[in-house]
Amino acid sequence: MGRAERSTRLLDRVAVFDLETTGVDVENDRIVTAYVGLLDASGEVIHAESWLADPGIEIPEGATAVHGITTETARAEGRPAAEVVGEIVSALRTILAGGIPVVAYNASFDLSMLKHEAQRHGIDPIVDPSPVIDPLVIDKTVDRYRKGKRTLDVVAAHYAVALDAAHEASADAIAAGRVALAIAERYADALPDTVEELHTRQIGWARAQAESLTEYFVRIGRIDAVVDGSWPIR
Repeated sequence: MGRAERSTRLLDRVAVFDLETTGVDVENDRIVTAYVGLLDASGEVIHAESWLADPGIEIPEGATAVHGITTETARAEGRPAAEVVGEIVSALRTILAGGIPVVAYNASFDLSMLKHEAQRHGIDPIVDPSPVIDPLVIDKTVDRYRKGKRTLDVVAAHYAVALDAAHEASADAIAAGRVALAIAERYADALPDTVEELHTRQIGWARAQAESLTEYFVRIGRIDAVVDGSWPIR
């Protein structure tokens, strides 16, 4: 059996997870929408759960411009944040307990946001999720010198993955899962044989990438810009 075949089978089923939020501060911003799904080996959705929360604070216009949810919509149609956060945590716990890898693009943002939201609402947080697959961290490692941005829409296009509704939680999560499957197939020889080892290696890769970015910021004069390389939760 070839290495590529083993890696493809390794990702025969993945969970996908994405949040849309009131902003990018993982400690103080809030969840607005969330999606957790399961994809089969071909990238087809075989299970899906989605949520709309009333975050309990105003949704800034800038955030609404990204995901399309206004404060008024969230208040009228969203469920209480504590209920939503509790259900997201429960869904991910069930998936992780089953040994299914959770794919999240820039995982340290979504998982850190979820941790702080859980703590805010008195819910036992997920503090050490594993195995997690972060296509952003892996892509930066296996194709380090490729020019251009590494936003999800750009990376999805690079791997010929359709992303028709960027910054909508389900579309982003599904695209990230399909990118992970594509990377696993294309770079089978460069990746470990197990998702557990891949998880462990991503911890070091994310740290190295943060250190490199911090060094770049120092070179251009942003001496106060230290990038936190903790992964999958910062």
